[in-house]
Amino acid sequence: MTKVQPRALADLIKRPIITEKATILLENNQYSFDVDRRATKPQIKAAIEELFNVKVTAVNTYHVPPKERRVVRFVGHRPRYKRAIVTLAPDSKIVLFPEV
Repeated sequence: MTKVQPRALADLIKRPIITEKATILLENNQYSFDVDRRATKPQIKAAIEELFNVKVTAVNTYHVPPKERRVVRFVGHRPRYKRAIVTLAPDSKIVLFPEV
């Protein structure tokens, strides 16, 4: 595994996913994130552990298939992206919704 600078790790994780399926996964201590398409599983694991100070046990990734997008008569595709489902250790937790 190549060393990645700590500043570059933050750029690998784009945003957390807040959908119905993602909130169901929270019950199993799994969190979904959009990540950079070139990010590898060890890099994603290092980035999550560095950013949130948690212990990651597993990382599953998949490329979301492109969706068709139409603007008037021109047809194209939305940009492709990669999604990661991160499983945390039983004693770790990420606070996505801080108390206000």
